[in-house]
Amino acid sequence: MSKVVGFTGEDFYLGGSLYPNPKEANLFLSLGQPSGFYYPLSKRSRVSVPFDFSGEWFVQKPKTSIESLPDECLFEILRRLPAGQDRSLCASVSKRWLMLLSNICKDEICINESAINEKEGSDEGYGDEGYLSRTLEGKKATDVRLAAIAVCTTSRGGLGKLSIRGNNKSECGVTDLGLKAIGCGCPSLKSLSLWNVATVGDSGLIEIAAGCQQLQRLDLINCPSISDKSLVTVAMKCPNLTELSLESCPNIGNEGLQAIGKLCPNLRSVSIKGCTGVGDQGIGGLLSSSSHVLTKVELESLMVSDLSLAVIGHYGISVTDLVLNSLPDVTERGFWTMSNGRALQKLKSLTIRSCQGVTDVGLEAIGKGCPNVKYFQLCKCPFLSDNGLVSFAKAAPSLENLQLEECHRVTQFGFFGLLFTCGAKLKVLTMVSCYGIKDMNLRLPEVSPSVSLLSLSISNCPGFGNGTFAVLGKLCPQLQNVELNGLEGITDAGFLSLFESSKAGLVKVNLHGCINLTDEVVFSIANLHGSTLDVLNLDGCKKISDASLKAIASNCQVLSDLNVSRCAITDAGIAALARGNLHNLKILSLACCSSVSNKSVSAFKKLGCTLTGLNILACNRISSSAVLKLLEHLWTCDILS
Repeated sequence: MSKVVGFTGEDFYLGGSLYPNPKEANLFLSLGQPSGFYYPLSKRSRVSVPFDFSGEWFVQKPKTSIESLPDECLFEILRRLPAGQDRSLCASVSKRWLMLLSNICKDEICINESAINEKEGSDEGYGDEGYLSRTLEGKKATDVRLAAIAVCTTSRGGLGKLSIRGNNKSECGVTDLGLKAIGCGCPSLKSLSLWNVATVGDSGLIEIAAGCQQLQRLDLINCPSISDKSLVTVAMKCPNLTELSLESCPNIGNEGLQAIGKLCPNLRSVSIKGCTGVGDQGIGGLLSSSSHVLTKVELESLMVSDLSLAVIGHYGISVTDLVLNSLPDVTERGFWTMSNGRALQKLKSLTIRSCQGVTDVGLEAIGKGCPNVKYFQLCKCPFLSDNGLVSFAKAAPSLENLQLEECHRVTQFGFFGLLFTCGAKLKVLTMVSCYGIKDMNLRLPEVSPSVSLLSLSISNCPGFGNGTFAVLGKLCPQLQNVELNGLEGITDAGFLSLFESSKAGLVKVNLHGCINLTDEVVFSIANLHGSTLDVLNLDGCKKISDASLKAIASNCQVLSDLNVSRCAITDAGIAALARGNLHNLKILSLACCSSVSNKSVSAFKKLGCTLTGLNILACNRISSSAVLKLLEHLWTCDILS
């Protein structure tokens, strides 16, 4: 071979293209291989699909996916899944699958025989029992969560109770679409409560009525978009409805209530509050049709007249609980007519609040027309006087529990006249904010004491004084529960005359806010009633000191709840409690006791053997490190600090 002059072996190009782009080389070089040059064999390019060479760059084609199917086709696929775990797993694939699955009703599920044989003997399936309960509040209340509940609860016993609570700060995310999912997937639903859900309208409730025909309880509170249209549908589709509560639903009126009365023969409880569209026609239609089974009626803030009360008095043959609150258009005639209707023979509990139509005449008629009333509450009745109260007590032979609140025309004469009249039957008497009572030194006739009164509660009645309590002690020797709140005019003499006359043994004593109370009264309570005393509340009694705690520790062996918040308690008093025999003490409250310090930690630990609750809030001399030690040692006790 001829030698090439001027080149060495290292100067030869050993192979490959001289140009970076092979297409450019073809323009200058022939396809042959000239002599004197060595070219290695070139490899052929490997071409694989899916690539498109039509463009300058290689473009990969998109892969085919099930997500490209339209909703109609995917619906047909998903409805062939059996109810149970398979549906729950598929619901977690995507939001789209979840919403499609949630809109598949029970009768739309298509299952072949092989699938049925595979599931035979298994617990999976559509749960018709309704064991489960779910509550969604605030921002957690969304259509997606409702859809998940509809899909996932069917194989776990079925949804029985659903409560959705919105709030005023943030708009609730539940719409008609979410209720549609519940209607399709939860046929076992028996109780539905909607609170502050303005985004749900008639179509959503109609879906519930169509799919949840076992519904027994319906609560609609502040749902302005729901009207008579959906309530009529509920009446038609849900004949098993037993409880209905409507509050602040302005678009619900007479038509819906009339339909409920006609088509829901099992209705037992109805509560209607603040529905401006409801009048006498709706109340009359509802009560007249459900008279044989309706036991509880509550009417509040409605523009109804005497006619509605007349209907109650005529048709309420099964009513046992009746609440009438804020009915401004009802007069004395309405209460008189209701009582003389003679239908309320089974009435046991009656509550009347803020009704100006309650007068002495009307109240006496109630006592005569409702002979079996045992619980009676009167609140904010400005025209009720002593005569009406005593006349009612004489006419009501079964009265056991009476509560009077803000009845300012009732005086000391009415109070004691009530005790004289009901001495053999009244068990509980409660007086709250009755400013008409003034303390007077009365010379009362010789009467037998009330052997039945077991509980006496007097709160925020500044007119009560030592003279009144001296008479109470003679009239009420069998008291077991005493609650005297905010009576700043009572001193030790008044309290002692009451507590020392009690012969049955006090069980619960609440003296909250009685600022003139001293240790002497606590000594008397501990010595006379220590063997029976279970609860003692001395919150705000600023004159109570460590001496009282020493008496309690020595004499009150069965005490379980002690509250000495805002009292003059120190570490010495806590130490006395720890040395005592309080083996049943479970709750101890020492809030705002500024003299209790870290020195009481060891006493708290000793008491912790039985304590389940300890309140040391605003005890500033107890350090955070001491609190941590208590938390470690008293791990079974709830500590509020």
